[in-house]
Amino acid sequence: MDIRNIAIIAHVDHGKTTLVDSLLKQSQTLRDHQQINERAMDSNAIERERGITILAKNTAINYHGTRINILDTPGHADFGGEVERIMNMVDAVLLVVDAFEGTMPQTRFVLKKALEAKVKPMVVINKVDRFASRPIEVVDEVLELFIELGADDDQLDFPVIFASGINGQSSLVPNLTPSDNMTPLLDKIIEFVPKPKVEYNAPLQFQPSLLDYNDYVGRIGIGKIIAGKMRANELVTCVRLDGSLKEFRIQKLFGFLGLDKMEIEEAFAGDIIAISGLPDIFVGETICNPGYILPLPLIHIGEPTVQMTFGTNTSPFAGQEGKFVTSSKLEERLFREIQRDLALKVERAGQGEQWIVSGRGELHLGILIENMRREGFEFQVSQAKVIMREINGVLCEPFEDVQVDCPLESVGAVMELIGSRHGIIESMHNYENQSRLNYIMPSRGLIGFMTDFLTSTKGYGIINHTYLDYRPVESMDVGRRKIGVLVAMEEGIATSYSLGGLEDRGLMFIEPRTKVYEGMVIGECNRENDLAVNVVREKQQTNTRSSVKDFTTVLKRPRKMSLEVCLDYINEDELVEITPKSIRIRKQILDTDTRKKYDSRRIRQNES
Repeated sequence: MDIRNIAIIAHVDHGKTTLVDSLLKQSQTLRDHQQINERAMDSNAIERERGITILAKNTAINYHGTRINILDTPGHADFGGEVERIMNMVDAVLLVVDAFEGTMPQTRFVLKKALEAKVKPMVVINKVDRFASRPIEVVDEVLELFIELGADDDQLDFPVIFASGINGQSSLVPNLTPSDNMTPLLDKIIEFVPKPKVEYNAPLQFQPSLLDYNDYVGRIGIGKIIAGKMRANELVTCVRLDGSLKEFRIQKLFGFLGLDKMEIEEAFAGDIIAISGLPDIFVGETICNPGYILPLPLIHIGEPTVQMTFGTNTSPFAGQEGKFVTSSKLEERLFREIQRDLALKVERAGQGEQWIVSGRGELHLGILIENMRREGFEFQVSQAKVIMREINGVLCEPFEDVQVDCPLESVGAVMELIGSRHGIIESMHNYENQSRLNYIMPSRGLIGFMTDFLTSTKGYGIINHTYLDYRPVESMDVGRRKIGVLVAMEEGIATSYSLGGLEDRGLMFIEPRTKVYEGMVIGECNRENDLAVNVVREKQQTNTRSSVKDFTTVLKRPRKMSLEVCLDYINEDELVEITPKSIRIRKQILDTDTRKKYDSRRIRQNES
């Protein structure tokens, strides 16, 4: 079969997955009775809730006798590992750019990975039907980005398609008409994307780049056949990452078409397929014919930049809400995750029940935490910390390329906020009532930044950032919350009477009748130091009549602390307790007297 392999890459929310929906519908791949949901490729529950792609996924369509294998990739830089490991599966990329927003920080990131992999780029200017779209200007921005990233002459000769993914329209000119459909885009893919450069009659070479799991057949490896052919029930050899060999029999062979994964008997070089039969198959290994051991180069993934400490729950409420609470279950789950996600690293922290988990960013680790919480795990995590490196004898830290869009009236507050976190402004542009600021700042400056940023912009600010490089550390006093917290000093149930009496001390995170324990953070203090408070005290009842009528206590609405807000909020002496039903912030040292002594000693050491 005539085959084309292509990946769709873009910044977050520029319309990759919606574009795939239209291609599936108009390619006549789906059966007559088959209906697809909006953003059909976002099959994960968190993906559908948040409207972002987290995991790279593949599909295939038939168009005029050609099989087009399509890989939908994440747009967020935190999931860049998903983009990096699928580049060896495709021969071209479809770079999707919003016709209004233009090139964004993560557009640069995904395009850089594609250019490094030497695949041919096509450009789709999407959402040209959007109000105030500027497709011609955006084409110029894309060309400038290609030149800036060092694209060669062949890569600069890219075709441009104008489209509206949500309406299923595409055209070679910016002005769409009602009669337009996705035919121009599909025709251009057939014309421009080269056929896979493979050897059909050579010995087998297959390398899984993605992993899937099925309750019936176990782990499934997904990748492209580089050479030769594969048959179901065939005996093959796996070249492991450490160089050892493992023979196994292909239990099942799967092909892809539309939304279906179909069992097939035979597959040939150039096609993207899935196999089962090896329980611990891993990304980057090579499947060969016995006697023809020809390992492929390992898949290179960028190093993590942020780490957290995961540990078993040690709070007084441990084991009350979770299904999996032991260290063995937690360790098993973490090491199972790194077998699927190559951008993640896990290592034990000393002899205790703790593990250091390293990833590409707070969102990368936050999605892992949320998945584990939904699966029934109960654990606790520390504040995110950037991973420092010593380069040529100099201590260095990761820096980020940061782009901020905010209302004009918020520019001063935003500049002051980012300046206090050692951000250096690169450029500033105003358009309509918005301002776009570009900064270079340490990754540490982004930890705990979102809450203050949204407050400064009254919720209207948008921030995008992507990893830039490692640079020398300028100051260690970056990324720490400056304000203190209210900490419960007794275990019990919070009362309206106590919370009402503490409202002038700060902002509450909890409601009345919430169970609390000593050392649990229940609110934000309006001073720089922490304050231990009693929130379980009840009003004393007496037989004495009062001449003053008692009034019902009316409390202010507490601040809602989601998982992301909690991870962003905590300081180095605090933890986030994660359970399937509750998310709590707590101090590492729960005992009030012990914690006060430790804090006093630490302050004296800092002063000296």
